[in-house]
Amino acid sequence: AESWIDAQLAALQGMDNVTVLPRTMVAGVHDHGYALAYERVADHQPGADKPRHRLWRVRAGQIVAATGAIERPLSFAGNDLPGVMLAAAIRDYAVNFGVAAGKKVAIVTNNDDAYRTALILNDLGVSIAAVIDARAEATGDLPAKARAAGIRVIEDAAVRKVEGGKSVTGVQLCRFNSDGGAVFETLACDALGMSGGWSPVVHLWSHCGGKLNWDEAGAFFRPDPNRPPLGHDGKGFVSCVGAANGDLGNEGEAPMLPVWLMPAQASYELRAKAWLDPQNDVKVSDVQLAAREGYASVEHTKRYTTLGMATDQGKLSNINGLAILSDALGQPIPQTGTTTFRPPYTPISLGAITGEARGEIFQPLRKTPMHGWHEAKGAHWEPVGHWRRPYCYPKQGESHAEAVSREINQTRKAVGLLDASTLGKILVKGPDAGRFMDMLYTNMMSNLKVGKCRYGLMCNENGFLSDDGVVARLSEDTWLCHTTSGGADRIHAWMEDWLQCEWWDWKVHVVNLTEQFAQIAVVGPKARQVLEKLGGDIDLSADSFPFMDWKEGHLGGIAARIFRISFSGELSYEVAVPASQGLAFWEKLLDAGEEFGISPYGTEALHVMRAEKGFIMIGDETDGTVIPQDLNLNWAISKKKDDFLGKRGMEREAMVSPDRWKLVGLETLDGTVLPDGALAPLPGKNANGQQETQGRVTSTYHSPTLGKGIAMGLVHNGPERMGEVIAFQSASGGTVSARIVDPCFFDKAGEKQNV
Repeated sequence: AESWIDAQLAALQGMDNVTVLPRTMVAGVHDHGYALAYERVADHQPGADKPRHRLWRVRAGQIVAATGAIERPLSFAGNDLPGVMLAAAIRDYAVNFGVAAGKKVAIVTNNDDAYRTALILNDLGVSIAAVIDARAEATGDLPAKARAAGIRVIEDAAVRKVEGGKSVTGVQLCRFNSDGGAVFETLACDALGMSGGWSPVVHLWSHCGGKLNWDEAGAFFRPDPNRPPLGHDGKGFVSCVGAANGDLGNEGEAPMLPVWLMPAQASYELRAKAWLDPQNDVKVSDVQLAAREGYASVEHTKRYTTLGMATDQGKLSNINGLAILSDALGQPIPQTGTTTFRPPYTPISLGAITGEARGEIFQPLRKTPMHGWHEAKGAHWEPVGHWRRPYCYPKQGESHAEAVSREINQTRKAVGLLDASTLGKILVKGPDAGRFMDMLYTNMMSNLKVGKCRYGLMCNENGFLSDDGVVARLSEDTWLCHTTSGGADRIHAWMEDWLQCEWWDWKVHVVNLTEQFAQIAVVGPKARQVLEKLGGDIDLSADSFPFMDWKEGHLGGIAARIFRISFSGELSYEVAVPASQGLAFWEKLLDAGEEFGISPYGTEALHVMRAEKGFIMIGDETDGTVIPQDLNLNWAISKKKDDFLGKRGMEREAMVSPDRWKLVGLETLDGTVLPDGALAPLPGKNANGQQETQGRVTSTYHSPTLGKGIAMGLVHNGPERMGEVIAFQSASGGTVSARIVDPCFFDKAGEKQNV
C-alpha cells in the first residue's frame, strides 16, 4: 500500500494544476463547498522556523471524500484492559513499525478481515493463541488460510471476560449465544485484538446535510446517493468513494455477524464491565439504563451518558451504542437514527484557528473605500471599533489642534467632506418589520413615511441607552437603520438575538450592509452647490428636498441614495454609493468643490461641531447607566406605544427619581477647556468612602466657531440649575469654575441646517 501511495503522490506533485497538502486533515465541510483543512506544518520538525499548524480555507466546486472506514471494537467484560486493541491497530503496528503488541496474541472477531492480522503476525513469528470467531461457521478463504498456517480457529465463541490486572493475561471463552455465558475454556495470551466490523467515515458527507442509509449486510451507515449535501445550485457537491461509501473491498469474504455485546445474553455483572466508549467510560449498562430512564432519543442518550462526546466524537463507539440502545428499545437501528456529525473531524489547535491574529494583524483592520486616499493625504488615524478613521488631516508644520480648527472653519464657512462609510447600515425588511422597529426604538418608526428619515434611540432591557442614529423608510416593508461606527455588528447581533430567541415567529429579515456602501457627508453652506455641479437626476432644491428626507437617483453618473440629515448643524447631505465607486465619487466631489475650497475633515472636527450643537454621542454622553431622560431626550420616547425594549426598565423607581444627573452645557468662566471626564466635587464622602460629587464632564472641546472652551456634562438636577457656577477638577489638581448653560451652543433654531 505504501509503495502505491508514494507513486500516486509523486505523479500528483508533478502536475501543475494540482496542489498536494500532505499532513493535512479536512476538519469540516460547510455550505457552498467551503472546507476547512488543518495542516500540521512542523509538528514533526521541532525547532524549525515554521508555524506548527496552518488552517486552509478552501472553496471547492466538487469534493471527493476518500476517507476510508474505521474498525469497530467489540463490547465484552474487561475490554478496556491494557493489551486489548483493535485488530487492525495490532496489524498496523506490526507492518508499519515492526512492533509486536504481544508475544502471544488472541484475536476475537465477527468478520473475515481480522484473519489478516492473525496471518501477518504468524508470518512475522508472533505466536497466535487462537482466532475466536462469533460466527457458527468460519468458512471463508481467510479462515481456511489461517487453519492451513496452523492457526487455531474457535467457532461460535465469544470473550466472556478478559483476565488480568494491569495487563491482559488471558481470556475466558463462552459460546456467543449461550445463556449465562458458561466458560468452556480459558485461553492464555498477553494481547487481544478485536474486530467488530467497519464503519465508513461519513463525517464530511454529513457535515453539510448529506443523509445516510443503513446497510443491513455490513451493519453500518453509508451515504445515500439520492440525498447528497446540496450546493447553492441545488446540486450535490460531495461524493464519497471506496470504503467511505461502504465499498470495503471484501468481496468473496464470508458475511459478517453483527455483534454488539459478548456474550449476546450477558449478565448484568458482565454488562457493567463492558465498555462502549473507553474515552468517556461509558458502559453497555449505562446505555441500557438510559433507555429504562426514558431517554429514547439518541441525542438524549448521548447527553445522559456522554457516549461519543470525547475527542474521538464517537468514531469508535457510536454504532455500538446505537445498537445497544435500539436493542433496549426493541426497535431497529435505522429507527433510532444517528447523532449529529459536527466539525471538526478530529480536534484542531486554537493556534491554527486564530493564527492570522498576530502582530500587526492581531485585530484585522477594516478600511473604507477611501482609506488609501486618506493615508496618501497624511491623515492622522483614530481607532473607532475595528476601523481606523481620520482624526484630522494636518498640513506641513500644522499641529493637530490647528488642523482641526481649520477643518471646522472651512466647513462652517463653505463646505467640507467627511468619510462616514463606517456608520452602521442595517436593513430591516418583512411584513412584521414595522412592528419590530417599534420594539427596537423608543420612538415610533412604523408610522414613518416612505422617503422620510427619523432620529431614533435604542435601549437595552434595563432602559439604558445603547445606540442612536437616523432611520430611513425605504419602502412599505423596509427600513434602513444607521448606527454608530462601533455599534454596527453589536446592534445587528442584538436584532438577530431578539428575532431568533424571542420573536422567532415574526416575519422579519435583517442584513448588515455597512461595508456594501461608501457614505460621504457633504457639509456646509455650499454643499448643495457642490452636488448640483456634479449633475444628475435628483432635485436638490430646498423645497423639493427638505431636511430629514431622502432620495435615490444619480449624481455625476453614479447611482446614489442621498439623506438630508446633519450631525454638524450645517446644510448637509449624506450620500451613499456602492462601495466599489466610493473613491471615484469622493474624487468627483473634491473636483466639484475645488472652487469653494472644499476640504476633508476628520472625526475630531465632527465631534467638535456636534458638541457645538449639543448633539449627544453614544459612548461619550452614555456609559451604560444613562437613560434617554437623563439626556433631555424625552421627546424621542413614544407615549403611544404599549411597549418597547427598555420601557419597563425606565419605569423603575431609581429611573424616575427627580434626583438624577442630567445633561447640560458647561462654559468655563475664563474660556479654557475643561478636562475630559472631570468630576465636580462636593464636600464629604459618599457611602463608599469616596469623594462626593455632583456631576462629570462627558464631552469637552475648544470651539473655533465660538472662540472658547465648551463642554457637556451630566450634573445633579442640571437643567434646573441654569446659570449656576460650579467647580470641576482641573488638570493641575485644583479646580476650575464653569457655568451651567444650555447644551446647544450654536444655531439653536436650526436655521443653518434647514436652509
